[in-house]
Amino acid sequence: MPAYDYTDIRRLAADARTRITELTPDDARLEIARGALLIDVRDDVELLQNPPLASAIHLSRGQLEYTISEVLSDKDTPLVLYCAGGNRGALATESLQKLGYTRVFNLEGGLRAWRLEAGQRWLYTDRKALVG
Repeated sequence: MPAYDYTDIRRLAADARTRITELTPDDARLEIARGALLIDVRDDVELLQNPPLASAIHLSRGQLEYTISEVLSDKDTPLVLYCAGGNRGALATESLQKLGYTRVFNLEGGLRAWRLEAGQRWLYTDRKALVG
């Protein structure tokens, strides 16, 4: 089976990062303590291997733009988005900004960085094995 090449998605996420704000796990914790909503944009199957953070709202990246208004009507509410490693979170953050959300941040390094920084366990996610 061929190895996956994520060059294009990494380039796309790097481009998005030039237009968004990312927070380190420590800065994200402060923002959440101040009242920011935490949104997990990972796919459903990923939640089984690495559970979401407490208080996180799950809105998968594939449905985010369709479902965000069902959860949040105030576009000035601070939001901290995260995925597994930060790339989908960057794309989701940019997308919400384009929809008019004014205080949206991406968790730099995603859930993996959050957990490792806190000394917690991270289970490697083989996306092909999970979805495939």
